[in-house]
Amino acid sequence: MEEFKSSKESRVSITELMLPSHSNFGGKVHGGHILNLMDQIAFACASKHSQCYCVTASVNRVDFLHPVEVGELLTLKASINYTGRTSMVVGVRVESENITKGTKRHCNSSYFTMVAKDENGNSIPVPGLILETEQGIRRFARSKKRKEEAFIRDTQFESSHFKMADHVDSLSGENVQVNLK
Repeated sequence: MEEFKSSKESRVSITELMLPSHSNFGGKVHGGHILNLMDQIAFACASKHSQCYCVTASVNRVDFLHPVEVGELLTLKASINYTGRTSMVVGVRVESENITKGTKRHCNSSYFTMVAKDENGNSIPVPGLILETEQGIRRFARSKKRKEEAFIRDTQFESSHFKMADHVDSLSGENVQVNLK
C-alpha cells in the first residue's frame, strides 16, 4: 500500500439515465434512489483510494437543491477530500442534465465518511492524501473543521454533559411550547 496518494488517482464518476422506475409518487426521481447512487460512488472512490473494502460510517447533510426529472441524465462525481488514520471523507457532487435542452443543474452535494476494513471487519489504515492545489487544501481543511464541529456538537448534547439552562433561552421564538414540571 502506498503511504500517500493524490485525490486524482481515486476520482470516479458515473452517469445514469433516470427511468420511470426511479420515480416517486410525485413523478420526480426518488431521493432514496439518488442517495443509493451517492453511496455507491462514495464506496467506489474510497475503495479505490484505500484498495480495501470500505463501509459508510456517516453521511453529512444532503440538501436536494432541484428535483430530478425522469428522462434526465444524472452524473455523480466523487473524490477524496480528507484522510484520517482509517477513514476518508468522500465529496460527492450530483448534476442533472436535460438532454433535449442541453441544460445542466447542480442537484446536491454531500460528504460521506468511509472506513476501510480488512477481511475480518476491523478498521485498517488508509493512505494519506497528497494535497496539490489550493482547492485540495480548502477541501481538506473544511472536512477537518466539519469533523471537529461534529465532535463538539455530539458531546455537547450527550445527556451526561447537557445543561438545560444553557439552552432553554434559545428556544424563545421557536415553534415550541415548554411545559416543565
